[in-house]
Amino acid sequence: MPDKQISALVVDDEPVAVKSLARILAGEGYAVKSTTKGEKAIEMIKAETFGIVLTDLLIDSVSGLDILAAVRERSPETEVIILTGHASVDTAIQATKQGAFHYLQKPIRPDEVRNIVRRAAEKLQLTARIQELESGKENDFPSIIGSSVKIVEIKKLIRRIKDSDSNVMITGESGTGKELVARAIHETSLRRKEKFIAFNCASFTDDLIANELFGHEKDAFTGATRSKTGLLETADKGTVFLDEVGDMPNAMQVKLLRVIQEREVMKVGGTESIPVDIRIVAATNKDLKKLCASGFFRQDLFFRLNVIPIHMPNLSERREDIPLLGSYFLRRCAEKVGKAINGFSDEAIGRLSSYGYPGNIRELENIVEHAVSMAEGSMIDVENLPKDIMEYDLYTFHTQEEKLKSLGEMEKEYIRWVLDQVKHNKTEAAKILNIDRASLYRKLKRYAFDDE
Repeated sequence: MPDKQISALVVDDEPVAVKSLARILAGEGYAVKSTTKGEKAIEMIKAETFGIVLTDLLIDSVSGLDILAAVRERSPETEVIILTGHASVDTAIQATKQGAFHYLQKPIRPDEVRNIVRRAAEKLQLTARIQELESGKENDFPSIIGSSVKIVEIKKLIRRIKDSDSNVMITGESGTGKELVARAIHETSLRRKEKFIAFNCASFTDDLIANELFGHEKDAFTGATRSKTGLLETADKGTVFLDEVGDMPNAMQVKLLRVIQEREVMKVGGTESIPVDIRIVAATNKDLKKLCASGFFRQDLFFRLNVIPIHMPNLSERREDIPLLGSYFLRRCAEKVGKAINGFSDEAIGRLSSYGYPGNIRELENIVEHAVSMAEGSMIDVENLPKDIMEYDLYTFHTQEEKLKSLGEMEKEYIRWVLDQVKHNKTEAAKILNIDRASLYRKLKRYAFDDE
């Protein structure tokens, strides 16, 4: 039975079929109306919004395609299921390309009806859920998509710390949505009316990091023809998001620690301290405790930043969120390119849900964008997905001549595959593999990649 009662319309010129279908749906908890007249059905559709419409393909002077067109015009979210005889299966398939959810071939089997209608209801609820997320009515965090246990716990924690001004450390792999969480923390905090400034610590050299964060005085170095206000000063009263803080050079770690302790900054080339009132939300895909133990990250800075720790799970750890995330990206991408795409086929969503996602949410978004570009009908089907998704389950344990591969051979193949996915960007590959660049280069040398 659906969580919230869904209205359904049954249309068939055979009274016995109408009565049978109406009884099945009513037994499943749907609010059912029915008619044996095609023109009457179109009048009902114009007067009332139904969640699900089951219609025969051939009804007196009106066809199921006419009813489908009327539904699409009146309420695009309504799911239409076509009932068809064997001779008109091709037309029913064409109807699915025009926006119908599915088709059922006569004679109708009750279990098959229940299954297809249940899936249509789930899609309706998923669409409604996405609309709630986009409108912000569902919760305070429309940008954090998901209802898995781990995501719900993160949302609860963000609510719990809304009146706190403590620093936050967000950990997790690249592409898991750390910046979205940082923004949500700011937008629900006491500083929400002030600035949120994001800075990637891995994108700049030591000198440039100092210049960007602290600013500089005029004539502080060659080319400094005017003074510059740093991001920390600009963010006064607001929140600074320091992404990839684990890549911050040691000299900058010392300066950042002083900012936290003294609540002041000094420009490059300056002689006077400038008071600042900022909250720091830091993020990293590295294990900072290990970096502290090895001396690459200051332990005192770690303690100052890690007051409230939040860990973002990999997408593979929250697979139940994949249909919701996929549908969210689908709506956004389809609207952007002006395509009327209603959703994913069962096989397509099955493939998406079983894929490994080394690039996490960011990779899922790219996959959906690719699928939207390739789709020609009203549904994303499995052939619209990238080749890697299709080959993923076969790739993992693929053998040749019944000879199992060694762990080293599998590692070599996986590294090659990851490099191909990121167009041989070794920094990005190292992040996905969760190793540093030096370790990656050692593996490349060990496996003689340059010789291939």
